[in-house]
Amino acid sequence: MLASLSHQFQICVYGDSPSAATAAVQAARNGMHTVLAVPGNHVGGILVNGLGSNDLDNHAFKNSVAVGGIASEFYTRIAQAYGGGNGFRCEPHAAEQVFNELLNEAGVEMRFDHRLKEYNGVEKSDTRITALIFENGARIEAHTFIDGTVEGDLMAFAGVDFTVGREGNARYGESLNGVVHASNYRQFELAIDPYQTPGDPVSGLIATIQDQPLLPNGEADDASMGFCFRMVLCNRPENRLPIKQPANYEDSDYEIYRRYFAAGGADGFFVPMEKIPGGKTDIGSWHDLSANLYGYSHKWPNGTYAERASIYQQHRDFSLGLIWFLQNDPSVPEPVRAAWADWGLPKDEFTDNDHWPHQLYVRNGRRMVSDWIITEQDLTAGHSKVADDPIAVAFWPPDMHHAWRIARDGKIWNEGFVFGGNLNWRPFGISYRAIRPKASQCTNLLVPSALSSSYVGYSAVRIEWTFMTLGQSAACAATLAVQNDLPVQAIKYADLRPELVKHRQIVSLETNCAVS
Repeated sequence: MLASLSHQFQICVYGDSPSAATAAVQAARNGMHTVLAVPGNHVGGILVNGLGSNDLDNHAFKNSVAVGGIASEFYTRIAQAYGGGNGFRCEPHAAEQVFNELLNEAGVEMRFDHRLKEYNGVEKSDTRITALIFENGARIEAHTFIDGTVEGDLMAFAGVDFTVGREGNARYGESLNGVVHASNYRQFELAIDPYQTPGDPVSGLIATIQDQPLLPNGEADDASMGFCFRMVLCNRPENRLPIKQPANYEDSDYEIYRRYFAAGGADGFFVPMEKIPGGKTDIGSWHDLSANLYGYSHKWPNGTYAERASIYQQHRDFSLGLIWFLQNDPSVPEPVRAAWADWGLPKDEFTDNDHWPHQLYVRNGRRMVSDWIITEQDLTAGHSKVADDPIAVAFWPPDMHHAWRIARDGKIWNEGFVFGGNLNWRPFGISYRAIRPKASQCTNLLVPSALSSSYVGYSAVRIEWTFMTLGQSAACAATLAVQNDLPVQAIKYADLRPELVKHRQIVSLETNCAVS
């Protein structure tokens, strides 16, 4: 079918996310000659870069019923590695070990340090991708490709339609998209002055506050929810390295924290606690004030590699500086300093990156625009919009973190957080059409992580176990495309669904039942 070349495969998966890993495993298990081209040196995305507390059965709703297939196998293996439990909490190195075992056992050919060229990295003939070209000079041909990046890099480089930022409510008839004036969730309850000279707007804003006007409620902008590191820290002396003051530490970067504490914010301030095995935490940032740099990551989704590297480094420097500040600065109340004092970097994690995660928690990248766009209607209980070709079940509420931190009415104010929203939400089936491009644009590509969705719709599918499920389903569809020499748009759901069921995928629940 294809010319005989040394780098020829039936299925090529590009990326390092959980969807990339499960797609490659399933494709190889299906007997496909499969390659996983990894931009760096690690596979598993945020699951191997700090997110050890998975969003499963950790709320009043119990969503593990939607986990099947390789995702279920992943958690079962984690549980076995720890001698019991459900596997929903683990250390990064344990998650990486399981991903590597699954890939090796399936016989996936691995290509590390294969990052797509930013320009001319995708060769196409009409609507078909013929080859990928990498920065290291390598070239890979395949029949069908899977974009396993959260950012949708392969999709974008292949000329497929996508969007970034917040569409606004008018675009799809939603109520939770765009700028959010009623940002009450994780909002400051304390009145904190945002100006360098308190009370004087002319003096300028202190660090981390954005000079950004508040647009009308529901209006579109190019912002996305803030990114952060899932900071893996350890409290066991034998496995703990002290936090040192970063070389480029700027004392003024943390003025907002001084004012927060001076206003009485010590009670309830975010502090580490042992949440994953090994005496470790995977502390995240979703509080009124934590390590989120709202407004600092908007260029990431469609950014160049150099822009992303700069954003990563900025967040790393700030986060390490914040930990040092909270442990040492005399303006920090003693209970807060004490709560942070016993935590340091884990000796046994991220050993090739000075014990710090390789990746930011990218909560929103590019989003494909295709024949089925997941919107607020998909996850609204009782709504008539229900996919008749589901390949996975999304079981998470709308979940958009703040996008900006601005001055409003003379006080610091966070804008954009919605969790749950003002609707009765439901688990819903994710359409196969949401992971395939328009036929006019690309006929041999599937996109399980940067799938077709609105900003709100994506917030309900951006969960790691959902990505694992979508990656596995994409591989089943890609296998049918290879076996029958078909465009991915020509795969019949009547043929795909039995394959998904055979591989223990969960593709449907009672989707019209509201979740409270």
